Amino acid sequence: MYLAESRSSASTKVGRRGRRAPANVVALGVVSLVTDISSEMVTAILPLYLVIGLGLNPLQFGLLDGLYAGATAVLRLVGGHVADRWRRLKAVAGIGYGLSAACKLGLLAAGSSIAAIGGVLALDRAGKGIRTAPRDALISLSSAPESLGRSFGVHRAMDTVGALLGPLVAAGVLWASLGDFDAVFVTSFCVAGCGVLLLVVLVKDHPRQGPPGAVPIRGMLKLLNIKAFRRCCGWAAALGLVTITDSFVYLALQRRWDVDTALFPLLPIGTAATFLLLAVPLGRLADRVGRWKLFLAGHVALVVALLMLCGPAKSAWLAVAALCLHGIFYAATDGVLPAVAGPLLPEHLRASGLALLQTGQALARMVSAVLVGLVWTLWDLRPALLLTTGALLVVTIAAAVVRPWEEAR
Repeated sequence: MYLAESRSSASTKVGRRGRRAPANVVALGVVSLVTDISSEMVTAILPLYLVIGLGLNPLQFGLLDGLYAGATAVLRLVGGHVADRWRRLKAVAGIGYGLSAACKLGLLAAGSSIAAIGGVLALDRAGKGIRTAPRDALISLSSAPESLGRSFGVHRAMDTVGALLGPLVAAGVLWASLGDFDAVFVTSFCVAGCGVLLLVVLVKDHPRQGPPGAVPIRGMLKLLNIKAFRRCCGWAAALGLVTITDSFVYLALQRRWDVDTALFPLLPIGTAATFLLLAVPLGRLADRVGRWKLFLAGHVALVVALLMLCGPAKSAWLAVAALCLHGIFYAATDGVLPAVAGPLLPEHLRASGLALLQTGQALARMVSAVLVGLVWTLWDLRPALLLTTGALLVVTIAAAVVRPWEEAR
């Protein structure tokens, strides 16, 4: 089985470096912070724009939301493969960031055409797919193996500051522009451009190890021969298939508690604020008690949140609690999963392996969005939430009982 090399030499440095995150991790966090302000500006208003502004039904929205979540997931494989083949993690990540930035202007040209909006969203997700694996590989390779959970937690916390600010900026732009969605798209493009510049200036590439020459695509697929990594990919995809996407969580909350449309872009703030507070503490906890255990605990938090959304009580505090649990879910899973998989992979194929993992999860969530939209259209909101919650609980229990591997901590 492949394991991250230089484990012993890295461990001797933990005492000196363990109190602070590596500089490259912080730099990548700054880039993600700025980029997430841009992306969350669009994400915060997108459900409102599509469902209320353009009048899409839940199934139509589910199709677009699924496309947004994973239709271009295969490009994660391309991004990871090209980054490993060129041995230029930073350059490939930069291409992804640049493509996503350009797509913000594409939404202006799309107008009210559903097909055009779908195409622009696909390109935007293509940019995210291209950049994610090289970025996470840079985080992994810039950190000591013993502190991977903490490093990913620091990055995700900084990323979440952007997710917290994005809806606020979007709401402010909508207020200042008297509800002009185009003004949000233009502002989002300008912020995304700043993120690309920060990547160029602040982030350093990582010298690659491994055999010389190009990395063949079959080398990526051979990673599935690693038993522990293959099981990690399988469980991540299975859980993704029964995980409801963010947009449906916010639409369900808006419908159940009759949230005013002007306040709708602020709903993700509850998730982002909790994520921000807990990403680093839960990353540290994952390093101590086991990353896989914490990853599954995060899914339990999502189960409880969904039960609150479809339960009989309608207290406003339940809405707040559901958003907080939604944030706990992300804090316990988003950075923890690549921290689980990273040590299972060789350094020269780290980006490719993480791309495989993320692609399976993204494709599963794409299918989940379509299924939730279909059930909502046929049988209404509550049955869709109950079916998703039940399936998520069953898969989470199965993943806990059938232990895929013993983690080395």
